[in-house]
Amino acid sequence: MIRNDIPITPELVAEHGLKPDEYQRILALIGREPTFTELGIFSAMWNEHCSYKSSRLHLKTLPTKAPWVIQGPGENAGVIDIGDGLACVFKMESHNHPSFIEPYQGATTGVGGILRDVFTMGARPVACLNALRFGDPSHPRTRHLVSGVVAGIGGYGNSFGVPTVGGQVGFHTRYDGNILVNAMAVGIARADEIFYAKATGVGNPIVYLGSKTGRDGIHGATMASAEFDDKSEEKRPTVQVGDPFAEKLLLEACLELMKTGSVIAIQDMGAAGLTCSAVEMGAKGDLGIELDLDKVPCREAGMSAYEMMLSESQERMLMVLDPAKEAQAEAIFRKWGLDFAVIGKTTDTLRFVVKHHGEVMADLPIKELGDEAPLYDRPHIANTHQPVLSAAAVPAAMANGKALVQLVGCPDLSSKRWIWEQYDHIIGGNTIQTPGGDAAIVRVENGPKGLAMTSDVTPRYCEADPVEGGKQAVAEAWRNITAVGGLPLAITDNLNFGNPERPEAMGQFVGCIRGIGEACRALDFPVVSGNVSLYNETNGRGILPTPTIGGVGVMDDVSVHATVAFKTDGEAVLLVGETKGWLGQSMYLKEISGREDGAPPPVDLAVERRNGDLVRALIRSGRTRTVHDCSDGGLGVALAEMAMAGGVGATVDALPAGIPAHAALFGEDQARYVLAVPAAEVEAVLAAAKAAGVPVQRIGTTGGDALTLPGEAPISIATLRDAHESWLPGYMQGPDAIVSA
Repeated sequence: MIRNDIPITPELVAEHGLKPDEYQRILALIGREPTFTELGIFSAMWNEHCSYKSSRLHLKTLPTKAPWVIQGPGENAGVIDIGDGLACVFKMESHNHPSFIEPYQGATTGVGGILRDVFTMGARPVACLNALRFGDPSHPRTRHLVSGVVAGIGGYGNSFGVPTVGGQVGFHTRYDGNILVNAMAVGIARADEIFYAKATGVGNPIVYLGSKTGRDGIHGATMASAEFDDKSEEKRPTVQVGDPFAEKLLLEACLELMKTGSVIAIQDMGAAGLTCSAVEMGAKGDLGIELDLDKVPCREAGMSAYEMMLSESQERMLMVLDPAKEAQAEAIFRKWGLDFAVIGKTTDTLRFVVKHHGEVMADLPIKELGDEAPLYDRPHIANTHQPVLSAAAVPAAMANGKALVQLVGCPDLSSKRWIWEQYDHIIGGNTIQTPGGDAAIVRVENGPKGLAMTSDVTPRYCEADPVEGGKQAVAEAWRNITAVGGLPLAITDNLNFGNPERPEAMGQFVGCIRGIGEACRALDFPVVSGNVSLYNETNGRGILPTPTIGGVGVMDDVSVHATVAFKTDGEAVLLVGETKGWLGQSMYLKEISGREDGAPPPVDLAVERRNGDLVRALIRSGRTRTVHDCSDGGLGVALAEMAMAGGVGATVDALPAGIPAHAALFGEDQARYVLAVPAAEVEAVLAAAKAAGVPVQRIGTTGGDALTLPGEAPISIATLRDAHESWLPGYMQGPDAIVSA
């Protein structure tokens, strides 16, 4: 058992992730030296992961309100009104550091944690998504990390019973020592039955629910608030262990209990476990909290107050309960085979008091634990912007047909089927659009209403120009939802960056926040929840700035939607939007020319909105059922993906004029879509585009079993598919099986 009277030395303070000036702040706040348990509590509440001390100054600039926003940032998850008395509850969070140390359990508990954030609000989860970033495929650990993370995501989501319907996977050497695992969950609730963390009423019981507390995950949040070094493997004990079957029971028990009207407040025990959940519930309600740790269900003998307060064991909830319904609540949890224990009460003291074996282990001012956490306006410098590359400055490195085959088979653009086929993406029977499209579609309560959802970011754009990169990440999410016919409503974000104490890294964060805010305002796409993950560095080498955007939109009728697949011969292929052949930071430049330079494509938000509104209207009017946005790899890759998805080829007989063919095909100009339109609808579509002021060019016709580019020999769909589908399975089988594109 760990004693509570351990001397507090500067070395011990540093081990808890607190800087000397922060410790002095603690001394001034409480007027004495903290106990060992209190030091642990401050460490948990004041680390970067929980307090957002480097980021919250800038997060306040983001737009978070709209008529359809029920709950913005600050709760377990964001909530938006989707009509018919229903609400969509969603959030994204990271489990980066744990997944690098222990990939299976790190990814598993990342999924479990985000699911709890959603059903804590009273919502039944209906879908999961993710965004994964791994190091260079040639790095000795990459294959192991991919295998473990994918198995962990599938192992938890499949067992819990929620479909994993979408995501994004990328590779880059900057993630060699620090992978990213961002997990997103989406749920449905009644709009008038949302549950919050704010405790009310004095003397109400505080109830511990779910699984027992163990020693796994102690200091997990503190670990997530520090960069890695060569000894990071030693942090393995700070990774939690997940149990999806226990979480499924917890979900059903919580939703049943919520229907009884007995829940006053509820909070997931996530980062910093019992400490953070109890403090947040009390502080939000302007109440004190008193806990008796003798009553906490433990699965290990002799656990100390310090260990219980900092454990991040999974599948646990904390609840403030109506005392008149305590017996009914306990009966529900016992029925589901889960622990139910009254471990404390609300008070009017505004103190956070923790007792163990009759001794007071902590007695701290509860509001100040959160409100008085350090707030830093860290020095930041604007990034040096790279020069604009003209198309002429990037000569064609090979024939365009050969380049296209190489691009669709490269690590970033190759099929991720090997990954998503390990996920159950149809459980529940409401998945309308499975992985592989622009956005997933999930029917709501047997329809016809549905949700469109996606996760997006282009880190190389954010590295080259954080403001434009932040704008593009939001615009891409908005575009993907639009491309299936959805009306984008709101986003969650997962802001993954390096060490904020480096002005360059902080400058990337500030720039991306600015870009995200500009795009959200221009597109009426507010931020309702999110997560910040900083210190993603190993031995001083930071990740690419990666502000992942999770977008959600609504569809009035899921039967009226578009997919990327060419569906039949003889349809006109139309290109929506203006093409200038922007090759800076493009996949063509990286994979074909072997360069990573130049400014990224600029994002004109007014054009994004105008072009997207037209495309959505065309889908909803039934004039097109085939739409794909142009993103990585430009027009050429979009056409190849459409042909491979439908097994129908196309002949491209016209490209945007005035630019080299390789720039027209592989430039990554924004705000563009490719449509396949029945011949009888072409004139009406062109007229609608002209009326909306949107440039549209007919570039070809669908048909056959090959994709034919101007001046190139036909490329069979079989050839494209072989390149596209073979890289990842070959890579995962081992070095000798890697297929070169």
